[in-house]
Amino acid sequence: MNQNKLKETTKDLFTLAGIEIDGPNPWDIKIHNPDFYSRVLSGGSLALGESYMDKWWDADQLDEFICKLLQAKLDKKIITPRHVMSVVQSRALNMQTLSRSKKVTKEHYDLGNDFYAKMLDKYMQYTCGYWRQADNLEDAQEHKLDLICKKLQLKSGETLLDLGCGWGGLAKYAAEKYGCEVTAYNISKEQVSYAKDKCKDLPVKIIGEDYRFAKGKYDKVASIGLCEHVGYKNFKTLMSVAHKSLKKNSLFLLHTIGKDLSGTNTDPWIAKYIFPNSMLPSVKQLSTAAEGVFIMEDWHNFGTDYDKTLMAWYDNFNNNWPQFKDKYGERFYRMWKYYLLCCAGLFRARKGQLWQIVFSKGGIPGGYTSIR
Repeated sequence: MNQNKLKETTKDLFTLAGIEIDGPNPWDIKIHNPDFYSRVLSGGSLALGESYMDKWWDADQLDEFICKLLQAKLDKKIITPRHVMSVVQSRALNMQTLSRSKKVTKEHYDLGNDFYAKMLDKYMQYTCGYWRQADNLEDAQEHKLDLICKKLQLKSGETLLDLGCGWGGLAKYAAEKYGCEVTAYNISKEQVSYAKDKCKDLPVKIIGEDYRFAKGKYDKVASIGLCEHVGYKNFKTLMSVAHKSLKKNSLFLLHTIGKDLSGTNTDPWIAKYIFPNSMLPSVKQLSTAAEGVFIMEDWHNFGTDYDKTLMAWYDNFNNNWPQFKDKYGERFYRMWKYYLLCCAGLFRARKGQLWQIVFSKGGIPGGYTSIR
């Protein structure tokens, strides 16, 4: 197929999404390299992201460009051999074994605490904020933490197990604001080091081990942003770990990104550059994993709040970039910009969801009251 034909084919696809090549709208695409058309038509999502990193194209409003692509389902119209192999591999192998699960921590979460501190809030929350009564990132993240504690019905003197824990924000908040004793597990060396320092004067124990090694019995269990890295072959394991760690008639809160259709792998560009071996669960996959283990008490979707959260992260990242550009370089800048704004577009298009699910072990006597 010659270049003119490739351009026309690409143009026709973009037209389905209301996107023009070199058009007047902020979401329209500007092509800088004529080889873009053959590269993207043969390479799909991975090629689209890599060609952006290579400065082959731009869009003034990248988040809205991606939103429109996803709303038009253009991601379903180009299936590459690499994508097919990724699906086959994810079905044949457990991509989140103890050894493989460490890949994402080394490549993403251990990137640098100073870098994340400039992008995130004071509690270093790297999951969706709760914007119902907030107009800035700090408040949205504190409201999210308080929402979690309220949904878990945390009381002073109770014990909380935090599976995943990130930089220890929930552990710190639950200990300081609710008087809880917290034990948290995480395999990221950088996050564990940061969390230990921030929680050193609190009744908080940060353990640098995989969630699968959690020990003891607790009043409540939380998992915030871990499930996306667990993999569908291990969802039942996550449920089982939470179940065995809970006292009877107690609560487990699972906070996770989700998607509408069941799958076994993730977007090829995200898998290669941002979250290796990750995948988003579906309602069906989580309910199947919880069946016979937990009673589902509450399921809350506030996925549209992730759009606001990601745009706030992007603003912080972009505003603070000058102090990091010599360390990371321009290609990293374009990669990170693409990641944050593409994810904002994903949630704006309602193709990604954010769920907080409250499970109980044996049921709550008299029933559970949902908190919003």
